[in-house]
Amino acid sequence: MQLVASCVRVRCRLTGTTMVFKRWLRGGKADDEAPAGYVVPQRSNPAHAIVDPGSRQRPAFLDSILQGEGPEGANVMLPRFKASASDDIQTSGEDPKLARARLALRDALGASQPVTSSDRFAGRHDALGQLIAAIEQQRVHVVIYGERGIGKTSLVHVFADTARQARYLVIYGTCGTEARFDDMFRAFASRIPILFHGSVVPTAAETEHGKYLDSLLPEGSFGPREISDLFADIVGTRIILILDEYDRVADPSFRRDVAELIKNLSDRAARVQLVLTGVASNLDELIGYAPSIRRNVVGLPMRPLTLAEVRSLLAMGETAAGLHFNDEATSLISTMANGSPYLVRLLGHRAALMALDQRQTLVDEGHARAAVEKVLGDWNASLPLRAQTILASSAAQAEWPLLVAAAKAGMASDGWFTVDEVAGVLGNANPPAAVERSLRSFVGANNIIELVDTGHEHRFRFRYPGVASMLLMSAAMAGLTS
Repeated sequence: MQLVASCVRVRCRLTGTTMVFKRWLRGGKADDEAPAGYVVPQRSNPAHAIVDPGSRQRPAFLDSILQGEGPEGANVMLPRFKASASDDIQTSGEDPKLARARLALRDALGASQPVTSSDRFAGRHDALGQLIAAIEQQRVHVVIYGERGIGKTSLVHVFADTARQARYLVIYGTCGTEARFDDMFRAFASRIPILFHGSVVPTAAETEHGKYLDSLLPEGSFGPREISDLFADIVGTRIILILDEYDRVADPSFRRDVAELIKNLSDRAARVQLVLTGVASNLDELIGYAPSIRRNVVGLPMRPLTLAEVRSLLAMGETAAGLHFNDEATSLISTMANGSPYLVRLLGHRAALMALDQRQTLVDEGHARAAVEKVLGDWNASLPLRAQTILASSAAQAEWPLLVAAAKAGMASDGWFTVDEVAGVLGNANPPAAVERSLRSFVGANNIIELVDTGHEHRFRFRYPGVASMLLMSAAMAGLTS
């Protein structure tokens, strides 16, 4: 318990509540001083523990991260931007060559935005080829699915760039939780020139005034029949509509309308095709059970990056900044990223920046390890204080393998997992009843796991997305097998 008290004491010194939290976590009568509504996590009963805490514990290196330990003291000089907003290198301060290397590294490996151009696209050549073949040769609609951060959005951006080079009209749209079918497709139609509608001659006034297809739609709401009637008369080009983050759509009628639209467009051999992307473990999770459109849809699962593809991705950073990742650093980044292009870029970028800070051109395993710990520290700091406290507690330490297994079980379903899925990751030696009991010990409004009863099963999910990411990477860093 001393670890938890130390952790909260450091952080709470900033809030002016040092003694309250310190005494509360040490136990005793001060438990009454805990914040209102907060449930203090209790250490699991050893008889109910899923894995012997002594055999597979939370990695020791993570304790300093959970405690928020960092360098003391203030910088003598305040940090400054290395370049201007126009990307011009500042003439004073850092070596201009080093500053240019940082900017080049940001452009090559920056993880904050998806890849939008082919010159920054590494790996995934097979997926891009399959997507092009499905659109061009099979004339079907495509559903791209996989876990979060696996590269779906980057793939469709590069695909869109490639399709435009072949004179396709490609329109990209992002779905939200409140997305409506008529709003989404009216927005698509508003970007298609009316010139491409078969009922309009090139010399018509509508064409000369630059009108778009939305002018042919009825005012107010409409459904898949109206939009398929409109798209069936497209001539002179082929149109690809991309619906990114389709899994976020909460309205079941939206998905039913899209399924009906796909069937109508296919039946009428329309020159419009849809590409949907979303977080899912299989095709049915995105489009539902719709046998009538299965022959019109191709599913494209996004697999994890191979080590060779990780090397190819990091090579772009090497070329841009004049660096070299040695084999040990590349292998470590590949293991920590677990095939995620986002994490390869994030860790590769951080490790390369650390090498540049040391005026080195070789990125070694030490830089990669430091990058992993920096990312873990950033993720932990982004969590609410109560989540940090729970993760640093003895209860979480005792159930660390369970929490890691839960994070792994939820990778392909936007974080959701069931008792059976977690038990499957842990192995047959862990009865589902014990797994559920341990999971429920972390459920609550002020805890780290939320529970939803769907009517036929209980589904769990970490309340804060950063928790799952931190668990998975820390387990990989420690060599913890789940």
